[in-house]
Amino acid sequence: MALARKQVLAALSLTLTLTGCTVGPKYTRPNVPAPPAFRGADNADVTSDPKTSIGDQQWSAIFHEPELQDLIRTALQNNYDLRIAAQHILEQQQQVRITRSQQFPQVNAILSGAGSNISSGATTVLTSPPVEFGLSASWTPDFWGLYRKQTEVQRDQLLAQQWAQRAVRVTLVQEVATTYFQLRALDAQLAVSKDALKARRDSLDLTSKLETGGAAPLSDVRQAEQLLYTATAEIPLLEQQIQQTENELRLLLGQTPGTVTHADPSALAPPPTDLPTGIPSQLLERRPDIEQAEAQLMAANANIGVARAQFFPQLSLNGEGGAAGPNFANLIGVVLGTGSITQPLFTGGRLRGQLELTKAQKEELVLNYQKTILGGFRDVSNALIAAQKTRDTRIEQEKLVAAAADATRLARVRYQGGAASYIEVLTNDTNLFNAQLNLVTAQQNEALTLVQLYSALGGGWQ
Repeated sequence: MALARKQVLAALSLTLTLTGCTVGPKYTRPNVPAPPAFRGADNADVTSDPKTSIGDQQWSAIFHEPELQDLIRTALQNNYDLRIAAQHILEQQQQVRITRSQQFPQVNAILSGAGSNISSGATTVLTSPPVEFGLSASWTPDFWGLYRKQTEVQRDQLLAQQWAQRAVRVTLVQEVATTYFQLRALDAQLAVSKDALKARRDSLDLTSKLETGGAAPLSDVRQAEQLLYTATAEIPLLEQQIQQTENELRLLLGQTPGTVTHADPSALAPPPTDLPTGIPSQLLERRPDIEQAEAQLMAANANIGVARAQFFPQLSLNGEGGAAGPNFANLIGVVLGTGSITQPLFTGGRLRGQLELTKAQKEELVLNYQKTILGGFRDVSNALIAAQKTRDTRIEQEKLVAAAADATRLARVRYQGGAASYIEVLTNDTNLFNAQLNLVTAQQNEALTLVQLYSALGGGWQ
């Protein structure tokens, strides 16, 4: 018996010396070479001082419109997606706590008692109730780092949730700004339609007078009516889009459908040119989606250690101590301890399959991480190209509007002088109306490039 006891103690001593060993691979960030510069329009290389990138600036320093700032501020306080993301972090924090608890002994208190009355005729005999009081404990020492690796997985997942919340914040700022600019563009198009409506009513009145006096055919009146009804039909459609866009914006604000303040006349002003972008390698540390992808990769790497630890023996220690007796006055102390070691011998390939699965999952997340980085470079390049090309489009569209406006003026003068038919007025007026609406769209697209570039550079979560 003494020899067996010594052998058990020797085995336990040897096992204890292995405490702190871990079997998981050390995480190393995959190498994803960053280009020296962002690709701008027409293959221009775009970089700036890393310390001046707009991606490092607060959103309030990028969007100067007071209305838009109020909307973003309200959304960051009330938006449900952002609040849900915050709850995910709280949930994951508790998951870390639960997983980490496996590293520590589990202790329980025990208190029990029982008693009975025995009746015999007129005599009642009271038996003494047995009483038990004590503590029980169990512990599985983490020799191979199984529980530490499981905790590491959960902590990496917590980090991923934190970056996911920041990604939601970036997206929210982008969506609020985008929706606001869409709303202001619809306002501008509605104003264009109302101005056209007034001008076409005046034209219809003039044409009707000329027709009544015999100076113009009835067909001219009908063509003037076509111009008028084109504008009147456009107005309800724009009003519908405005009201629905307001509802969409209110949802981002965490509010019920209703009106939103949108009257800033400078909202669609051209954004500044030559905005500082920093350098491409900064995206790896700034964009939340890239950081989230790396945190998920780190968790997958730790999962390999969890799978490897399953191959090694697990020691379980159990102990109980306390007192028992017929009553509290006569308790006898009792201490009992047991231990066991479990070593997997044959699992039908389950453990090997789990290990290979975790390795394959890690490789998948390596690819996802690399893809996310390349996607970040693409987003910045697309935004830079859009900034230049939409500016060029807006400039040319302004020239088109000016030419169409003058052509319409000349057509009306010629018609009133009897030198042109009303079809010329109709054609030029229609061209002007469409050019004005398209100019607003071009202004909107150009304004949105600031939102796109700021988001692509990872700005908005600070």
